[in-house]
Amino acid sequence: MKLFLSLVLITNLTAMSQNTEVLPYYQIPTEYSEYTAGTVAARMVDGLGFRFRWATEDLKTEDLVYKLSEEGRTIEQTIDHILGLSRVLVNAALKKQNGGDRDLTELTYRDKRKEALVNMEKASSILQKATNLNEFNILFGSKEFPFWNAINGPIEDAVWHAGQIVAMRRAAGNPLPVGVNFMTGTIKKQ
Repeated sequence: MKLFLSLVLITNLTAMSQNTEVLPYYQIPTEYSEYTAGTVAARMVDGLGFRFRWATEDLKTEDLVYKLSEEGRTIEQTIDHILGLSRVLVNAALKKQNGGDRDLTELTYRDKRKEALVNMEKASSILQKATNLNEFNILFGSKEFPFWNAINGPIEDAVWHAGQIVAMRRAAGNPLPVGVNFMTGTIKKQ
């Protein structure tokens, strides 16, 4: 009996450790040592990453299909949109053209969430070292938009949509986990 229980425990722990993935933005990173255009832009992205991380934490299958109205987006469609915005943002940081991204239908909810968070983390790490944001334009074919448009476009739009996810999940009966503090960018365990 002890052997059986030990095997069950080991199997469960192994399964849990394989499913436990470390994602960015559990907490907002420590403040940067100085205020520069790059660190301020990076901190905006970090705030977005933290909000998106917790807005999408522990969503259930039934949450993903929830929408507030017939005309509205579902939570998963909103996540898809934020993923697209994160791709535009990271491409600006990498100085790459937009387009040619993987089809979203190939990705699971967890894949989409992870890619969006990793994109935000990558963009932040590039921006925090920047001294001049003029080099991080958004490129769509022959159209080029200055970094100003990244602020009021993908960054702020994604923050807006992360808030929509929070509202929808509350309406669906699955509120944010307890202990998330957006002012400090920390999570307090209850």
